[in-house]
Amino acid sequence: MKAAYPASDQLSQLNGTQRALKIARHSPCAICDGSCPALHPPVDIDVVLDQQFTNESSLGDLGQYGSDADDDDPDLPYLETCACGHDVRDHNADEFELEPAEFARRTRVAIRLDELLHDVGKLLDFHYSDEDIVSLRRQMRVPASLVSPQIRTPSSPEQQPSSPVSSILSDPPQPSNKRRRISISSLSEADDDDDEEEDRPLAARMSLKTSTRAEKSTRPPASKRSGKTRGKATHKAQTAPASLLPPSELEKAQMNGGVNGVNGHVNGVKVEDVMDQSQLSRLAAGVTVDTGATAPAGVSRTEKIAVTEMRRGVIQITPVENDSQPRSFIILAGLKTLFQKQLPNMPREYIARLVFDSNSRGLAIIKRGYKVVGGICFRPFPHRGFAEIVFFATASADQEKGYGGMLMDHFKAHIKSAYPGMLHFLTYADNYAVGYFEKQGFSKDITLDRSVWAAYIKDYEGGTIMQCTMLNKVDYLDKPNILAQQQEAVMTKIRQMSKSHIVYPGLPRFQPGEPEGITVDPKDVPGLRESGWTLKMAMEEVRPMPRNADTYYLERILRELQGHPQAWAFLQPVKAEEVPDYYDVIPSPMDFSTMEHKLETNQYPSIEAFLADAQLVFDNCKIYNPEHTIYHRNAIKVEKFLKDQLLEEFKRDG
Repeated sequence: MKAAYPASDQLSQLNGTQRALKIARHSPCAICDGSCPALHPPVDIDVVLDQQFTNESSLGDLGQYGSDADDDDPDLPYLETCACGHDVRDHNADEFELEPAEFARRTRVAIRLDELLHDVGKLLDFHYSDEDIVSLRRQMRVPASLVSPQIRTPSSPEQQPSSPVSSILSDPPQPSNKRRRISISSLSEADDDDDEEEDRPLAARMSLKTSTRAEKSTRPPASKRSGKTRGKATHKAQTAPASLLPPSELEKAQMNGGVNGVNGHVNGVKVEDVMDQSQLSRLAAGVTVDTGATAPAGVSRTEKIAVTEMRRGVIQITPVENDSQPRSFIILAGLKTLFQKQLPNMPREYIARLVFDSNSRGLAIIKRGYKVVGGICFRPFPHRGFAEIVFFATASADQEKGYGGMLMDHFKAHIKSAYPGMLHFLTYADNYAVGYFEKQGFSKDITLDRSVWAAYIKDYEGGTIMQCTMLNKVDYLDKPNILAQQQEAVMTKIRQMSKSHIVYPGLPRFQPGEPEGITVDPKDVPGLRESGWTLKMAMEEVRPMPRNADTYYLERILRELQGHPQAWAFLQPVKAEEVPDYYDVIPSPMDFSTMEHKLETNQYPSIEAFLADAQLVFDNCKIYNPEHTIYHRNAIKVEKFLKDQLLEEFKRDG
């Protein structure tokens, strides 16, 4: 039995059924819970290209010679069912389920994926995959509206990309009819993780690994899910109770060392004048420094792979422009290929035209010769004092090495060197790029006067304009040393204000060879009284609330809700800046992340209270959004899913 697959890569030549099939071919099944990564035909179905492929043959119409096969049958049905037993719509390709903009976005990504498969001769191989395919398929899972709102600007009926950004060096200013997509979606989340670690407070960074290890020993194993990452459990029993009364005068005297020594004896106190880096790290993490113990390994940050490769000469960053030199043509061709692979929403011809434009400039990461593994294409406007970043991407095979952040630092340093008076950058970031650009110093607040850039940066639908302003006094290639100086300044201030560097002698009663069964009065422990401890704290110790079976059950239910394909709109609170009137209409907002926090902090006295919050999420959505919207329909589906889960649990318990 045969089924057809659309061969065309032209969006205008594909109908709704063909577009949905292309999307499903690269999208996971929403019902199989991760076991089916993409639509693939059953074993008894042979997939062939549809009639369009035959008509495009360079040999002309071959039908005049006859055929004993039915491959060219114009009525051959398209592939509808996956080997998993579910159809195209179940693979997140329902044209009526998705918003038109989201359906069109996924279609463009699917077309680019098919182009890559066609280039390697694997268009009909539904099981083939490589690093580029895997990288682009990530964009088929999360709706664009989940990442950031789309900017809708008026555009002309012709939705084809027009000329590059206008300047006095090229085109005269034209009406804003471009639909240019500037994307950084090919950059790895590993770069973001590194930047997120830099954004954390100093103490939080130092104690990250210790807290993670402690959590693993106290929390039951949980199944993987999509959605918001579970927060770290905090142990309230380790802090003083909130209702503790202030200490009495006698207790204050004890805490301040008013009594001579411990039980009348003089304390032996050793003051450590110099601490090594590991002790400073523990001090910053809030851990008492003890010279008798070895500091935990792995606290200091290791050098990124990108920096190591740069130092060893494996990679290098070089500026490039279309100066008609053979070397430049090789690197520009590599940049063009990289952008075409990693930016699927942009037409290939449009990328090629901008990269090879004589007014464009580039910065490329080349590896072992002239292999381009990352790059920036930008348009400088020195007479206006700003530059526009047009394209920015790194190769999918090298996304976890920190190329993105390093390339941006070198780009800033290159601009300061080549264009001394140009301190501003502007770019249109797509929905996947906003977070990355914010970590690199970009902001949605445009402080540059609009009259400076309005005639040169064209508005387009589906992006967010962002700005970065450099500082003359900052050497962007020396950020590690700058951060190290800032850390040392903080540590110096901590040493001036903290007593954590004072080390008290240990108790000899617990040394090897001492008899067992010895009890110690807490007041005899050196340093305990100086830390603020009193006997009243021990008597009023707050014990952690035990976790019962209901808590684990609710955690499992919440994970399933957060991992539901249609639950993306309920994962986080609604942002007031994106929906200004939402909190005027909805007086009691609720979302899954808030429910997760309440569940982890034991704020749900019963299952009914948890279900009441879940119902509030669905009711709020249905109240604010009309019935024909995707949000209203998704609320109904997720609500039904929750009720089905509860019904199954009820039947299981009998």
